[in-house]
Formats: sequence, structure tokens, C-alpha cells
Amino acid sequence: MFSASQSSKSEFLDKARQAREERKGQKEREKAATQIQALVRRYLCRCQLQKQTRKEVDDYFQASEAGASKRNALSIFRIARKLLFVYRQEDKLRFEKLCRAILGSMEAENESKVWYVSLALSKDLTIPWLKQIKDILWVSCQLLKNLKPDILQDNKLVTLYLTMLVTFTDTSTWRIVRGKGEALRPALTRICENIMGHLNQKGFYSILQILLTNGLSRTRPSLSKGTLTAIFTLSLRPVIAAHFSDNLLRSFLIHIMSVPAIITHLNVLTPECMATIQTHDLLRKFILFLSQEEQCLDICVCLEGSHTLCLLGNLIHLGYLNERVLEEEANHFVKDLTDMLSYCQGYVSQKKSNLTHWHPVLGWFSQTVDYGLNESMPLVTKQLQNLWGALVIRTLFNDVLSKKLESQEPTPPPQQPSTSQNNLPVKNLFKRAFQKSASVRNILKPVGGKRVDSAEVQKVCSICVLYQTALSTLTQIRLQILTGLTYLGDLLPKLWAFICELGPQGGLKLFMECLNNDTDESKQLLAMLMLFCDCSRHLITILDDIEVYEEQTSFKIEELITISSFLNTFVYKMIWDGILENAKGEKLELFHSVHGWLMVLYERDCRRRFSPDDHWLRKDLKPSLLFQELEKGKKRAQFLLQYIPHVIPHKNRVLLFRNIVTKEKENLGLVETSSASPHVTHITIRRSRMLEDGYDQLRRLPVNSIKGVIRVKFVNDLGVDEAGIDQDGVFKEFLEEIIKKVFNPALNLFKTTSGNERLYPSPTSYIHENHLQLFEFVGKMLGKAVYEGIVVDVPFASFFLSQVLGHHHSIFYSSIDELPSLDSEFYKNLTSIKRYDGDVGDLGLTLSYDEDVMGQLVCHELIPGGKSMPVTNENKISYIHLMAHFRMHTQIKEQMAAFIRGFRSIINPEWLHMFSIPEVQRLVSGDNAEIDLDDLKKHTVYYGGFHSSHRVIIWLWDILSSDFNAEERAMFLKFVTSCSRPPLLGFAYLKPPFSIRCVEVSDDQDTGDTLGSVLRGFFTIRKREPGGRLPTSSTCFNLLKLPNYSKKSILRDKLRYAISMNTGFELS
Repeated sequence: MFSASQSSKSEFLDKARQAREERKGQKEREKAATQIQALVRRYLCRCQLQKQTRKEVDDYFQASEAGASKRNALSIFRIARKLLFVYRQEDKLRFEKLCRAILGSMEAENESKVWYVSLALSKDLTIPWLKQIKDILWVSCQLLKNLKPDILQDNKLVTLYLTMLVTFTDTSTWRIVRGKGEALRPALTRICENIMGHLNQKGFYSILQILLTNGLSRTRPSLSKGTLTAIFTLSLRPVIAAHFSDNLLRSFLIHIMSVPAIITHLNVLTPECMATIQTHDLLRKFILFLSQEEQCLDICVCLEGSHTLCLLGNLIHLGYLNERVLEEEANHFVKDLTDMLSYCQGYVSQKKSNLTHWHPVLGWFSQTVDYGLNESMPLVTKQLQNLWGALVIRTLFNDVLSKKLESQEPTPPPQQPSTSQNNLPVKNLFKRAFQKSASVRNILKPVGGKRVDSAEVQKVCSICVLYQTALSTLTQIRLQILTGLTYLGDLLPKLWAFICELGPQGGLKLFMECLNNDTDESKQLLAMLMLFCDCSRHLITILDDIEVYEEQTSFKIEELITISSFLNTFVYKMIWDGILENAKGEKLELFHSVHGWLMVLYERDCRRRFSPDDHWLRKDLKPSLLFQELEKGKKRAQFLLQYIPHVIPHKNRVLLFRNIVTKEKENLGLVETSSASPHVTHITIRRSRMLEDGYDQLRRLPVNSIKGVIRVKFVNDLGVDEAGIDQDGVFKEFLEEIIKKVFNPALNLFKTTSGNERLYPSPTSYIHENHLQLFEFVGKMLGKAVYEGIVVDVPFASFFLSQVLGHHHSIFYSSIDELPSLDSEFYKNLTSIKRYDGDVGDLGLTLSYDEDVMGQLVCHELIPGGKSMPVTNENKISYIHLMAHFRMHTQIKEQMAAFIRGFRSIINPEWLHMFSIPEVQRLVSGDNAEIDLDDLKKHTVYYGGFHSSHRVIIWLWDILSSDFNAEERAMFLKFVTSCSRPPLLGFAYLKPPFSIRCVEVSDDQDTGDTLGSVLRGFFTIRKREPGGRLPTSSTCFNLLKLPNYSKKSILRDKLRYAISMNTGFELS
């Protein structure tokens, strides 16, 4: 019973709880339904209200357009309030009509109740009206942000909304202030200022920036004159109203002055705006504002690199247009530009990475790049170019350029020698270089006297820092900057004169002290030197020989001598004093800059001398000490050999080269030692097919075998061996004969230049089926000759040797400078085009080269499609360089590559870096100096009874020294050694040594020295009178075979005849 009662109670309670929960849920549903209904009713009501309101707005505008009702300010105000209340994106057309209605009301004549602005004077409506006009103008701004000025319909709307902004931010167009209403102007002006303040807070300048960028960031602007004027006027009003406060100037610089090339567009389209800029002296205000370092940095950080560059371009353009302000504020202007460039420089990268982006002016840049600006970058670049234009340079460098250099008689240029372009010019040049008046010498040589802490020096230094920063930041237009700085012919000589006057003593000592100091003053002085070197190097690189030597453009020869001496010493001191070892950053850049200028001058001097003898040598450098330090691996010795080997005497460098070769031979096991003998390669050569046999047997040999010992056995056409054992002598003969054959122009592997007949690869060598393999073989053979120290009489064109050394890969290499070594007449013709004053187009040239190739006229295009491109005044410089490059590089590209490949397989190219082009020629062909007979006599070996006191030997030396001239002595040397030039290191290094042997019989009967022949020779006993026989020679052994003549006159005549006929083996 009890349990049943409990069960019914539990069920009752459950039902009661369920009923409560159901009632609660019902109430919640009813409440939710009520809320939903309320929301729906509210939405529907709102939609109805918006629909009704929009209908009222539409009805108002329709009635106004139909003329059924007259508009007045109050009705516009009310309809505007309604429209703003319901305004959405779909109401753009209604808003457009509202703006037109407001502007229309402002145009009414003498109807104060119609003027929309009249409500501002109503006591009850002033504040609501002010709020309303702020909202209307901000909606106008929001709409402007999304409009595209290049679309016609959008362009009309841009004009409308800008007119709204222009009208209600200034009282000048308000009719209400005319006449008696003038007293209201101050109050109404404050209202305008209030409106502008509100817009500024909302982001007014950002809107204008977007609009300007959309309209101007392109090659052709899409903004009309009126639109651009309106935008610029609007941007300037807040700044003027705030009396040029720092905050407003900051906004103006960030948002308006950073628009790409805005000053260019203003200058072209709206000169009135430029007049406004000058009236308010805006440039000066910008310069002074940015001269506050924190403000400048703040603006750079806000803009980042791309837009900072645009701001920079606009400021430079303003400076160019306002010369007076630029002159007066030069110091601040230079500081501002330097700070901005330095900021950008921090993000300029030398190479591509995952963190860099490509910029057309800055190169690889580690900040975000706005690619939308790329189309306008040519205009920005054009603005930047004003910085290195003549007007700005003259203004900034006024202190330097105003200096008058002492007048002097122009130095006659050194005459180009007819025999060789490397010969010394006339001695008068050097006399003039060192016998000038004292006044001129003061300019050309460091004299000191100017305090480095003076305002003048500080100013010039800061300007140099600016241009140096521009060079390292604007990497893609670096050459343009250098060209601009070198355009004024007197800037660099006067800057050099200025440098010479710095410090107590001037010149080198001051700058060496700066290297050891880390002060800002020292850095600025070094930047000046660096700028001078970079610009001068660029100038000398682009000038041709006529401009350097004859016209002496910019620098006179005397100045080049002084400057090169200064640079040579500066670089030497930096290396030898250990400064370069620890140099990094700016000091390392300075070294490369000074060294680059030095080497351009040195290479120019090597090609055509302007310096005196021993000009480049360092007398205080002991070669023995240098070689000791090289053995120990000292850095400074290695750097000296790497960067300025020319300070070491040539003979010592040749010794070093020979030592390097000897060490390599030892390392490769090519030198005979007590414990081992080197591997010997034996080859058999037919004299009648010497080149073919040599090529077949040597071309497949490994490089180390060619470097090693090669024994040659000559056979005749019948296959019979010739007598004699090769102890290097026969191989020397073989090598000389091979080289003589392959370099013979008749073979058409090589041609001779016009004029001085020097050798270079023939462009038509392809007539030989295997011509490239032949060139590689020739390269190996010449390399072997140099490797073994065998001199061969082969004169090369300097442009050919330049490519062998790899000079053509240098950024300072100029094809046109090397062209005279190929064809001096062709060079003159090309340079005459450069100097042609008229229209080059009249000459009928195209970017192509016509050549007679084996009777057929072949047209070579210098660039793709070149034969249809005329040469004009604009592209004539490119044409000249393209033509020179084609003649000396493109035509023989494959031949050069094959020859260099072969030559470098034997001779490590690094070994030759210590030699100039003329010195490499001497390495190949021996010294071009006068034969030293005393040296030859000292290192002569005698056989067959001859000795140094023998009567015939005494006669021989006397004939050579007294009776023979220099040319005949050279012929004698060629007769006995096959080369007319003495060895570079003297006859002690002639291998085999020069020897003279007494002979009694003809060569075919000669069996060598016997006891009888030696005794007869020694005691001058003759078997029979040898008066009918001629002296002969064995060039492979450097051996002169001399009969025991009875009279000196007979010896003289026979010897002269033999060397002139070059008899060699033929006669005896």
C-alpha cells in the first residue's frame, strides 16, 4: 500500500515539473515571437520610412528639375538631412544630385535665402548645418577614394566632389561675404577651418593622396589641369590655415609631396600652383622642417623606400626650380637629401634573396616595393637627374667652381709614335710636366693651407657625401650620376685643386691620417676623395685617346701625372701599412675606388705613355723583402702583388714568375732529382709536315705531359732519322718552327693589323675544318713557350693580349680604346662620327657592318634588326662602341675562346695578373731594349778551341759593338737564337746558353770537336783558308758556328752577309 502511495506522489511531482517547464517554454516562445515580430515590424517600418524618405528626396529633385518648386537653402538643408539619414551605397546618384543642388544654390545672384551657406548664420541652424556639411564633405571624400580619373564618368564625379570640397573649405567664392557681408568673413573663415580640421582628423590627406596617385602614377596623367589645381589647392589650405605647423607640414610631405613626380605635373599643367608654392616659400619650409633629424627619420619610416624616393625627386625638382632658395639653404638641403638617401641605402641589397624585391632605381631592395609606381619611375628618375644636372651642381659646388685655375699655355699632346703604340712619346712632354711655373705647380701639387674644419671645407665635404651616398643607393642609375658629375669639364680639376689645398701640408698625409681616425670629419674627407676617384675614373674611361692626349679634356697631362703619383702612393700605403688587411665597409669601398682610378690610369699609360720613366715604381720597396714575405704568406705582400704589382720592378716580377713555374714543375714531378727522373714524351716529326705531325701527336697529350719534358726526333721524307740528340735544343727548334708556321698570315689562322702588322685571330679562319682545335693547340704551344722561357718573335695586337689577360671582362673596359691597335684608320673614321657636328642621319649609316668576305659582301647586324635601324645623333655613341666590339670581339669570339682555353691550360691566368699588356708581349717575345753586349759576352760559352782571348772572338765582339748598328745587332741575335730580342732577365737565362764554336769544314761534314780541331783552333792554326765560307748557326742550341778567319774585315763582311740573308743551315 505504502509503496503504491509513494509511486503516485512521484508521478504527480514529475507531471507538475513538466507542466511548469512547458509553461516556461511557452512564455519564452511567445516572448521570442514578440521580439521577432518587433524586429520585423521595425525593419519593415524602417524600410517603409527609407522608401518614403527616398521618395520625398526623389520628388524634391524631380520638382526642382521640372521647375515646379523653387529651391532655397532651408529646403536643401532639410532634404539633405533626410538623405544623410538613409544614405547607403545605392544612394550615390541622389547624393550627386544633392551636391549639384547645393553648388547651384551657391551660384544664385543676390538671393541670400537661396545660398546654402546662409544657414551658417542662422542662430538655430548653425551647429546642425555645420555637422551636415562636414558629413556631406566626408561622404564626398569617401566617394573620391574609389573613383578612377581615367574613366570619363568617374572623371565628372571627381570634378563635382572636388568642387564641393573647394567651395566649403574657403570663403573666397561665397557671395554672402561680398559687399556688406565682408564683416562676416572672419567668422565664416573660422567655420572653414573647423571643417578642414574635421576632415584632417578623418583622413583627408590620405584621400587626396589616393586620388593623386591614381591620376598621376602613369606615363600620361589622367587628371586635367582644373582637377589637379583643385586637389593641390585643397591639400595646401589646411597647411596655410595652420600657419605651416609641423603637424600639417608632416602630413603634406607624407601624403602630397610623396606622390610620384607631382612637381613635374604641376609645373607642366598648372604653373599657377607652382607660383603659389614660391609665394609661400614652401621649399624653404620643407627644407628647414626636414633638417630636424627626428622629423626626417619619422617621414622616411612612414613612407618606406619607394615613396621616400618619390619625395626626394619632388624636393630635388623644387630645388632645381628655385635656385635662390637652393643657394641660400644649400647646407640644409644637402643634409636632408643625404639623410633620406642614407635611410634608403640601409635597405639596398647587393643581391637577390627571399627578403628582397626588385626596384627599377634602387635595385634589390629589402623593403616592400609598390609596383604600382613602376610606370611613373621614368619621371621620378628624370626628377632625380636634376641633382646631377649642371644647374644644381654649379649651385652646390659654387665654392669649388668659383676658384680660378692659373692660366697656362696648353701643353702640346704627346705624338703617337708610328712604330708602336706603346713607345714613349717625345721627351718634351715630360720636360713641360716638371718645368712649369710655380703658380701652376701650386695647383697641380698638394700645397695645403686650408683648415679642414672651416665652413667652406665642411660644406664641400657634405656635398661630396651626398653624391657618394646617391651613387651607392641609386644603384641602377649610377652611371647616369657619374656622367652628370663629369659633364662640367672644370669640376674635377677644380675639386683636385681643392683637395690639394687641404690640411697644413695637403695631399697624401692628410688622407692617410683620416684613414687612422674614425671621426665624422675624417669620413667626410675620405668621401670627397672617393667621389673624386669614382667620377674621374668614369670620365677617363669614356674619353678616347684624342680627348685625353691631344685635346686634354678636363685634366691636363701634368695633372694626370701628379694624380697618378698621389693614387699610387695612397694605395701602396694602405696595403703596406696594413690598413687594407683590417678594412671593411667604407674604408674597403674607398680602397676599391682609389685603386680602380689608379688602374684605369695605369692601363691607359701602358697603352700610350704619358708618365715619365719609373713613374709607377716604389723606390722604398725592397724586392728581396717582398719575396721573403711572400714566402711566409704575409697578407700585405700578397695584396701588393694582387692589386699593384706595377710598383715592383719588371725584372723582379719576371723572376717571381719563373720561380712560380719552377715550383709547379717540382710539385708535378717534372724536374729531375737525385731520386727520380721526370716522365719524357717522345715524338717523331717529319720536317716537311712539321705542323701536321706536331698537331696530331701533341693535341691529345694530357696537360701535365705538355708541361713536362718532350723529346723531338726529326726524320726526313724517307723516314730516315736526322743525326743529333735532343737535349731541349731540338724541341726549342721544333717549337719555334711550329709557332712560325701557325702565326704566318698565309695560313689564315691569324691576320696582321693594318699599319704596325701585329697578329690577331683571323675572322675567316673557319675555312680550316678544324680551326677551333687548331687555335686551342696554338694556345697550348705558345703557353709552353712562355712556360719554358723560350722567347718567340711573335708580335701580338694589344687588344688580343687584353682578351687573353681577361681585361675585357672589367666594367671599365672600353672597346673603342683598344680599336687603334686593330685598325687606326678605322678608329679615326669612327671617332670622326662622334665629333660630327651635323645630323649623323645624313651619312646614311645603319647599325650594321658590311664586310668583303672572300669576294662576297656580307652584312653583319650589330644588334637584331640593325640593318634597318639608322644611326642618329642619339645613338651614334652606341654605334661606335657596338662597331668596335664587333670588330674586336664578336667576329673572333670562338677563336679567342679556343686559344685562351689552350693557353690557360698551360699558364695559370693568375700568374699573368702581375703583368701589363706590353709586359706580357715582352714575356712572349723578349725584351725590346737594346742588346747588352757585355751581358752576352759574359754568358757566352766557347767550343772548338775558341776562348774569350782568341783573336777571332775579339774581332767578333768589336765588330758587334763598333761596326754594327742596333738593327744589325738584333739581326745577329735572331740569326743565332731565332729571336731578335734578348731574354727578359738577361742572357744568363738564355737556354741553352749562347755558344760559339770554331768550325773547319762544312756542316754536312762536321762531326763535332776532335782533339786536332780543338788544338788547331786554340793555336789559330788553319787547315786551309776558310775565306769562302759563311758563319752558320744552330738556333735550337743558340750556337754560332764561326770559321777561323784570317782577317777582321773578312769576318765582318761574311757575318753581315750571313745575318742579312738569314742563312742558318742552308749555307756553309
